[in-house]
Amino acid sequence: MVEGERYLFIDFEFTMPERNWKGFYPEIIEVGYILVENEKIIEQFSSYVKPIKYPHLSKRCSSFLKISQHQVDEGIPFKQMLEQLTNIQNKHSLIIVTWGNMDMKVLRNNCLHTKLPFPFDGKEMDLSMEYKRFFGNQNQTGLWKAVQEYGKEGTGKHHKALDDALTTYQIFKLVEKDKRYLKKPKPATIGDVIDFSKVLKQHV
Repeated sequence: MVEGERYLFIDFEFTMPERNWKGFYPEIIEVGYILVENEKIIEQFSSYVKPIKYPHLSKRCSSFLKISQHQVDEGIPFKQMLEQLTNIQNKHSLIIVTWGNMDMKVLRNNCLHTKLPFPFDGKEMDLSMEYKRFFGNQNQTGLWKAVQEYGKEGTGKHHKALDDALTTYQIFKLVEKDKRYLKKPKPATIGDVIDFSKVLKQHV
């Protein structure tokens, strides 16, 4: 983590279609983010978001994400969510961190369909690709599987936007720690340099 830089760890949950929904595209129905500077969380936010194209959730979507129709009906409008994100971008130079590339793809697509401006102009980081490159994995690893591979558990519930954003930050810190360790290996101790078993044999 670069000192003085501000990192926005963000996650969205999206709608899922029924089979006969024509012209369907995923819409954001939940947003969660944390704003981090110098390894301190300085702001966090979570809200449901009202979908526009298909305002009623499919049964599959509600069941999979454990999000009710009432919750999205009480959510903020998509435009209000964009204004909040734009406000953060205007205040700070940001590095936007997500797990996977779908979050930014869906956000861009939703902006395109609503003819509203994309809120970010900062650098975007797909942490799942960083993780894949760092560990030399052939396939991309799921968010919670990745944190479990570190012997840890994710924060809260999987597929809950703020919890997933917090878990993304958790993995980010673990990967950064490993990168620093590789760059600065511990200095060798005298035990690493000298084979004491051979020394002792010489004096027997």
